Amino acid sequence: MVNAASTDRVRNAHFWRQVLKWTVYTLLTINFAFYLQDDWVRTAHTISDDDTVLRILSGFATSIAVLAWITLLLLLELETYLLEDDQFTPWSLNLMRAVRALCVVTIGYTTFAFGEYVVNITPTLPVEDATENICQLADRGLSYTNNLAYTEITAENCASLSSAAEFFWLDGKEVVTDPDGLKLERWLAWGDFAEVTIWLVILIAIEIVVRLQDRGVTGGVLMSSLNSSKYVGYTLLLGLAIWWVSLSHWLYMWDTLLWIGGFIAIEGNLREWRDEIKEVKLAARDG
Repeated sequence: MVNAASTDRVRNAHFWRQVLKWTVYTLLTINFAFYLQDDWVRTAHTISDDDTVLRILSGFATSIAVLAWITLLLLLELETYLLEDDQFTPWSLNLMRAVRALCVVTIGYTTFAFGEYVVNITPTLPVEDATENICQLADRGLSYTNNLAYTEITAENCASLSSAAEFFWLDGKEVVTDPDGLKLERWLAWGDFAEVTIWLVILIAIEIVVRLQDRGVTGGVLMSSLNSSKYVGYTLLLGLAIWWVSLSHWLYMWDTLLWIGGFIAIEGNLREWRDEIKEVKLAARDG
């Protein structure tokens, strides 16, 4: 009876872990739609008709990165839980590697785009013909931004946008901000760049752990260091989530927590896989 009750508890716990995991995956997919909408609204203010394709794509860097991350997460789910080793055919392995490589290149590009934006807004580029108030820029097809909110500058709304007497260009000649907005925009750019870089480090650590466990390695200094680096990364991301909340960006906080939940689910898969490897080694030794 004790063993049966214990088995039932294990099964129930496993069932609810799976429900929670797939709920998180579903919510992450839904969140992608919100990021796509957010990027669409922003690029309507920041992209001009004569911009290059790469410039336009950089405006959707966040959405592109989220889509690549979702794809990578599902690939990791396949590799660490859904499929057994003998279910991987050479064709499916090559396909997964090609998709993974495409996702990594995409994430690498978005990391570059975020880094490029940090560089582009570092110089202080004053708007020379706005030295009294923002209404001097009204009805010229320009937008004002502060804390990621974009508003087209018109004669009707200009007085309510900012009381500053000097303004600065942000990454081109489409968007302006005031001194406080420029300072915040730089911090936000660094926040985006730091976040995607931390996730990249976590992904690399997980990929190495998967390869090690493929070879039957479950412990050692390298494995311990990789696991520690991941949890340091999750802690830093939680700090960023709190910072997003302090700036009233609740969606970004919610998204960060969901992604941490998604990757913690992968950690659970890896832990179960390690336990299986240990059991096989123990059985082989006892046999």
